[in-house]
Amino acid sequence: MDLVTPELREQLIANGRNPDSDRVPIVKWFNPSGAGTWLIVDADPADPDMHFGLADLGFGTPELGKVSLRELQSFEGPFGLGIERDLWFEGRWPISVYAEAARHAGRIVESGPELDAAAGNRAGSAEA
Repeated sequence: MDLVTPELREQLIANGRNPDSDRVPIVKWFNPSGAGTWLIVDADPADPDMHFGLADLGFGTPELGKVSLRELQSFEGPFGLGIERDLWFEGRWPISVYAEAARHAGRIVESGPELDAAAGNRAGSAEA
């Protein structure tokens, strides 16, 4: 499975040209045989191997940072399973909302009270 299709690559690089904005994640990668989830918002236009997003390696401390696509593509877990792309993922919130929810939950969450609270905090601050 391709972790990045040509269409996704175009979107990721376009987002990478505006790195200071709070963007919605475009793609989710995950380890089907263990810990490891990434919500990715952009690719560096100067080095398209480097992607930025929210990473959760299963230690209870998800963080924003860069990850090498090549490194993830080379990963081989139990039974020969590699990192996969969630074909059904659709980002609903800016990455800051997912990051805040992940800090409270200790892991990346896509629904539930932590994400609702983080999204509500964002809506509340936008109204203020």
